[in-house]
Amino acid sequence: MARCGSGTLCNLSDWPVAYIEGLRGVLKGGTVIAPERDAFTVTRSLPHGHVAAVLGTTRRIGVDRILGPDCNRCRDLVLALVVSRILDPTSKLAAARALSPDTATSSLGAVLGLGEVNEDELYTALDWLLARQTAIETALAKRHLTNGTLVLYDVSSSYMEGRHCPLAHRGYSRDGRKGTLQIVYGLLCAPDGCPVAIEVFDGNTADPKTLAAQIDKLKQRFGLDHVVLVGDRGMITQARITGEVRAAGLDWITALRAGDQGAAG
Repeated sequence: MARCGSGTLCNLSDWPVAYIEGLRGVLKGGTVIAPERDAFTVTRSLPHGHVAAVLGTTRRIGVDRILGPDCNRCRDLVLALVVSRILDPTSKLAAARALSPDTATSSLGAVLGLGEVNEDELYTALDWLLARQTAIETALAKRHLTNGTLVLYDVSSSYMEGRHCPLAHRGYSRDGRKGTLQIVYGLLCAPDGCPVAIEVFDGNTADPKTLAAQIDKLKQRFGLDHVVLVGDRGMITQARITGEVRAAGLDWITALRAGDQGAAG
C-alpha cells in the first residue's frame, strides 16, 4: 500500500507478484523492459560442454604444461589441435576454420584466446612441437617409467598419399592399402598403456630393426639401467635378444617361435 501524507494513493495488495517485484526493482534503480521485448538478445551460441570436458581433462593431467610454457601461441595451437583431434578429427584447413571466430564450430578457439587462425600457423605449430619432442618424451618418461618397470613396445604403419615424404616407401600395409607408400612408427608405452615416446621409420623398415633405437632411447635419453621390454615375437626375435637386448642388460617378455625355447629372459 502506498500512502501520501494521510491518504492512500494506491493499494498494491492485489497486484501479481511479478508486478510487485518489478516495481521493487525499479525503485532500486532498475530498468523497465516492455513485455514484447526480450531482456537478452542471443547473438551467437557455440557448443561448449564437450570442449570444457576434454580441455579440462588435458589441463588436469598436465598435458598443457608438458607441451610448453604458458602464453605461447604455438603451445596453445598444439593444445587446440590435440583437443580437436579428440572431438572432431579434420584436416588442418578445416581445423583452422573451426577455431577462427567467424567460422567457429565450438567455443575452443575462444576459450584458448586464439583469435584468427590459419592453416599455415598450424603447420608452424607442428614444427615447433617436433623441436620439443625430445623434451616432452623425457618429461613423460620421468613421470611414467622407473627402473625395473615393464616397457611395452610395438609398431604400426600408415599409408601415404603424395610423393614428397622422404620416409614413404612401399612396405607391408597394416591398414589393407596394398600397393601404396607406407610409413612405420614405433610406440613406447608405460605398463598401464600410457604413451611415452614415438618414432617414425622408413616405410620398408622391418619391425625388429626398430628395436635398437628404442633400447638406446631407454638407456641413454631416459637414463634407465634396467627395464623389461614387452613385445611380440615378430619384434623381439632371437637375433635381437642375442645381439641387442641382452647386450644392453635388459630383460624381455615375448612369445617364442618354434625352436627358440632358450630365448626366455
